[in-house]
Amino acid sequence: MAVPMLDLVAQYKTIREEVRAAIDGVLDSQQCIGGPKVAECEKAVAAYSNCQFGIGASSGTDAILNALMSLGIQRGDEVITTSFTFFATAGCIVRTGATPVFVDIDPKTYNLDPKLIEKAITKKTKAIMPVHLFGQTADMDPILEIARAHKLAVIEDAAQAIGATYKGRKAGSMGTVGCFSFFPSKNLGGVGDGGMITTNDAALAEMCAIMRNHGSKPKYYHKFVGGNFRLDPIQAVVILVKLKRLEQWHGARRANAAYYDKKFAGRKGIVTPYVEPHSGMIYNQYCLRLPGTRDKVEAHLNSKKIGNAIYYPVPLHLQQCFADLGYKEGDLPHAEQAAKEVLAVPVYPELTPAQKDEVVAAVLEAAG
Repeated sequence: MAVPMLDLVAQYKTIREEVRAAIDGVLDSQQCIGGPKVAECEKAVAAYSNCQFGIGASSGTDAILNALMSLGIQRGDEVITTSFTFFATAGCIVRTGATPVFVDIDPKTYNLDPKLIEKAITKKTKAIMPVHLFGQTADMDPILEIARAHKLAVIEDAAQAIGATYKGRKAGSMGTVGCFSFFPSKNLGGVGDGGMITTNDAALAEMCAIMRNHGSKPKYYHKFVGGNFRLDPIQAVVILVKLKRLEQWHGARRANAAYYDKKFAGRKGIVTPYVEPHSGMIYNQYCLRLPGTRDKVEAHLNSKKIGNAIYYPVPLHLQQCFADLGYKEGDLPHAEQAAKEVLAVPVYPELTPAQKDEVVAAVLEAAG
């Protein structure tokens, strides 16, 4: 039985009529840039994330870039972040002219290790950017404490973590600013690129809103150089439709993860995701750790047409485009080891019992 990594067609069937009606409403209005639906989406996502302000963005990447620009991060500055993440985290830092400073991960959660942050701080450090990887928040209290002590901004890369919690607090609500992605594969995905910035700082929210319109306020008057970072209304109305179902979908992902946890429990050579007791994990991905057998399991799943994905095959500090930063293999051993061992398997809400059993059987076959 073939099992896709993600089945957006199955999801769409459950919301098709509502989504089509919402999109038709935008097309009938011909309000195709900005407008009331974008504002409604901003308010809804901000409220869901327990934040005062939401600023729509054209993608999760542009949400990060906008946040960095709005905080005044520029050439000569440094931003501390993780190397085990999607490229946009560090790519956006470099696009401002600043330098990413990579810190190793906690090998259990794959998130930025707070114990390593302070020694990476220099006079050039302006911000810390933790990533809430795979749907579990980073250990935020020590990160926020370090940031306060050194007067640093905290940018939460929450692209994979909308609705995730840390000691009861929502992802995107704890730092200076939060950045979300609505890429279709996310737990809350649009029908194309989209993103959102959240914050409780009114002045920063205003700056982000200015920056997303080429730094213009009023129109055609530019005090700043911004970008075209706008969320379009079609994405906004799709997000509004899906947001109503997000907690239900989170619950289904957690149930699927619990099923896998039970089936893989005690199996030698298979490490299931570790979730901190204080963490409300949303399982944007369900990543197994397979020491010594990851590539073998990947090949076996591929042969059976069972979806899987490697997040991430090359940590950022070893990417060719960052070679001039001077990192070498062995500098961040936990990130490097995770890149060799982690494999994600399907965990989306619409998985059937038979599909889950197919995944489990194939992994056990290959992992031995």
